[in-house]
Amino acid sequence: MVPQVLPIGVAVSALPVAAEDRTGYQRTAFKHWNAGELPADGCNIRQEVLLAEAVVYPEIGPGCTLTGGVWWSYYDDREVTPAGALDIDPMVPLDEAWDSK
Repeated sequence: MVPQVLPIGVAVSALPVAAEDRTGYQRTAFKHWNAGELPADGCNIRQEVLLAEAVVYPEIGPGCTLTGGVWWSYYDDREVTPAGALDIDPMVPLDEAWDSK
C-alpha cells in the first residue's frame, strides 16, 4: 500500500467509528501505571510525576509517601498544595484509551 497525503477533513472522515466498550477494563491491569518505573522504590507513576513536577520538592516517606511540596498548575496559573489536590493521568486517560480500542 502506498501512503497517501489527504486533507485533514478527508483523513478524519475515513477513520472508523464504533461504540466505546469498557467491558473488561481494570485500572490495575496497567501495571506500568501502578508500579512506577522502579517498583522496588515504592513510588507509583503518580508519585513519580509529582516528584518530577514539584516546584518545591516534597519529603519522601516510607512507601513513597509525599508530604509538603508545592506544584504549579498551568491550568489555573497558581501554586497547588497538597499533592492530593492534583490529578495525574496519562495524556489520554486509561479508561478512555480502553473504551476507544
